[in-house]
Amino acid sequence: MVLAQLGTSITRALQQMSNATVIDEKVLNDCLNEITRALLQADVQFKLVRDMQTNIKKIVNLDDLAAGHNKRRIIQQAIFNELCKMLDPGKPSFTPKKGKTSVVMFVGLQGSGKTTTCTKYAYYHQKKGWKPALVCADTFRAGAFDQLKQNATKAKIPFYGSYMESDPVKIAVEGVERFKKENCDLIIVDTSGRHKQEAALFEEMRQVSEATKPDLVIFVMDSSIGQAAFDQAQAFKQSVAVGAVIVTKMDGHAKGGGALSAVAATKSPVIFIGTGEHMDEFEVFDVKPFVSRLLGMGDWSGFMDKIHEVVPMDQQPELLQKLSEGNFTLRIMYEQFQNILKMGPIGQVFSMLPGFSAELMPKGHEKESQAKIKRYMTMMDSMTNEELDSSNPKLINESRIMRIARGSGRQVREVMEMFEEYKRLAKIWSKMKGLKIPKKGEMSALSRNMNAQHMSKVLPPQMLKQIGGMGGLQNLMKQMGSMGGSAKDMMGMFGGGEK
Repeated sequence: MVLAQLGTSITRALQQMSNATVIDEKVLNDCLNEITRALLQADVQFKLVRDMQTNIKKIVNLDDLAAGHNKRRIIQQAIFNELCKMLDPGKPSFTPKKGKTSVVMFVGLQGSGKTTTCTKYAYYHQKKGWKPALVCADTFRAGAFDQLKQNATKAKIPFYGSYMESDPVKIAVEGVERFKKENCDLIIVDTSGRHKQEAALFEEMRQVSEATKPDLVIFVMDSSIGQAAFDQAQAFKQSVAVGAVIVTKMDGHAKGGGALSAVAATKSPVIFIGTGEHMDEFEVFDVKPFVSRLLGMGDWSGFMDKIHEVVPMDQQPELLQKLSEGNFTLRIMYEQFQNILKMGPIGQVFSMLPGFSAELMPKGHEKESQAKIKRYMTMMDSMTNEELDSSNPKLINESRIMRIARGSGRQVREVMEMFEEYKRLAKIWSKMKGLKIPKKGEMSALSRNMNAQHMSKVLPPQMLKQIGGMGGLQNLMKQMGSMGGSAKDMMGMFGGGEK
């Protein structure tokens, strides 16, 4: 994951500071030097890094801090705030409104992923109830219209383009006019890739912008661009009114610090990040949760939103009831697998959990885990209602296992493996037996329903260790309680953490 190495280096520097017996000027300087080195290695512009270090030193004046202050917490908060400031220009970007036609123009360098990002942006808004449309004004690259056409067809989004017309301004104007007549409320114009050395292409981009009068110009930037990001982003900003940035290829292994520089150059907020090639691998970018995840502090609000999204409100009391009874059936396992898959890529969900680093779920393992869940679900599709609803493992004998294997087209060994997974999860589930179920309206205080001792038995040892043992778990539960976390949220957490 891009910036994962940066996050690991910053977390390590903060950890070393936390381990120090006394926090003095030397410890603070060592910590800041380590973070500065990490940011420079990640291709963040030197001036931004220098300013950040100066600001932290101004905020954290150890001589002026009264005795009793938690110096570690103050330093950590200052680093968090400065990283947020680096990524946040302090002004929101234009937000399209449903029912009112908005034109959004995409610009960027060649190969930055503009065409794919246009479709992802349209698909995201389509799911939220907008009526989007795509216009291909890229006449420079061979195959650009074909690519947009394929993507739009797959996502069932209307599109406009031409194989014959070579004037991008004419295509853009015709496309926008056509979709305005069709009452589309989000018209997305894809333009040719260009860089600041190509004056003619920059002039063309200005003409398209003047002709279509976009409400928002989005600069699409490849996260692997490096130190050149600042200059390139600035050149785009000087030619057209860039109002937002989307950073792509965040699933790669590039350093990605250029993404931080682009925000400073365009003084525009990052609104989305592309985390993979598929349509759903596209996240809304929110500065504080992003920096929080970067520092290994997790993103509870995002994680809880995911859980509330996938578990319908009417199913939540029923789920809690099953949890308190401790009876874990294969059907419950199937439903939980469905919920996990709905939450999106597993690695993305894991990075929202405090204490989870990118190393815990490498890219290959994430796909492997997802494929395994789908395999198990296929096997369970070949089971009878009696088998799915029984919590007695002895019911499944050898002949039934053979039948399930034949019905699902899997090997007997794989079916046995699925039952081993079921037994392991049933064991965890049984530890939740007797959990006090909060009544309606009492869902906010997690600590009333679960104590840290109870939770420590449920969480995987590796995760418990990364959170910081029992002390870290108690702090975490306090944090969840203050955010309105419920037993159901924590249950969702261990369900996600185990797969």
